[in-house]
Amino acid sequence: MKNVLIPRMTNFSPNATYATDGSEPGPAPELSVLIPVYNEEESLPHLYQKLRSELDALQRSWELIMVDDGSKDSSWSILQKIAAEDKRVRCVRFVRNFGQTAALSAGIDYASGEIIIPMDADLQNDPADLNLLLSKLDEGFDVVSGWRKDRQDEFFTRLIPSWTANKIISVISGVRLHDYGCSLKAYRHEVIKNVRLYGEMHRFVPIYASWMGARVTEIPVTHHARKFGTSKYGLSRTFKVVLDLILVKFLSSYATKPIHIFGSMGLLSIVGSIVAFSWMVILKLFYATSFISTPLPILVAVLALLGVQFIFMGLLAEIIMRTYHESQGKAIYCVKAVLNARTEAEASK
Repeated sequence: MKNVLIPRMTNFSPNATYATDGSEPGPAPELSVLIPVYNEEESLPHLYQKLRSELDALQRSWELIMVDDGSKDSSWSILQKIAAEDKRVRCVRFVRNFGQTAALSAGIDYASGEIIIPMDADLQNDPADLNLLLSKLDEGFDVVSGWRKDRQDEFFTRLIPSWTANKIISVISGVRLHDYGCSLKAYRHEVIKNVRLYGEMHRFVPIYASWMGARVTEIPVTHHARKFGTSKYGLSRTFKVVLDLILVKFLSSYATKPIHIFGSMGLLSIVGSIVAFSWMVILKLFYATSFISTPLPILVAVLALLGVQFIFMGLLAEIIMRTYHESQGKAIYCVKAVLNARTEAEASK
């Protein structure tokens, strides 16, 4: 049997047909399960067997997309064997390690299912929970996020940083979820297909979706202790997540109107300069305090300069934003549906 793989640096058509039973080609699947893989040689055989069993039991057509994120062990060799035996398994190999977000982004690009479900390769997510996610989607939701309610991880190095980050993310984003870091989620194809992910932003997809009007919910899922290998993440990841969240908030609120944020900061700085100057004059006139005996003159100058700089930064950002949208014909809105739309011929009359 010919090995069905996605070789590195190969152009691949997402409209191809796929196998329905692991042997013969068929129509595009209902489900696409995405799994980033990085040094998981011990977990992969067990994961595939469990996933195949659970997915077959769902009685829906499916594909499994496994992205090797530059593994240094024998993960790719194992993926080759799995893909050779089951044509529903599609494998993508990176030339080096780009990170989980890049791996998920690649999986989304190659996915063709109506429902896209990412999950981890380390067996901590339970394939038996797939049916729970799908049942919740069937209730009319667009995104179902897993909540590792009974999480089996180190308390100080994983749980406390995660709880803290989740609280901060909820406050800043306004989307109330308990567990943004759980990889096990289910998305409708149209919600996630055009999302571009960078940094650690894969965890923020439910936030993107909610801001765009999608119905987002959360359900408890099973979480197992890691059996093989070691965790790829540490305490430092929490700080990166918070920084990425600030970027996400800025892009969502001010990407098309940067002058509002920079201009507001500039005006606030100028107001501070005026207040400092007024206080400096009051001290001089009523308390006979010399200008040079206080740091107020320096504060006035610094705040005034900052204010002018912020306003000019906002103007430059506006020019860049308008050039970006207009030069590429990019819209600043996203349309969900159109009824009785006029054709180009009708519009030209």
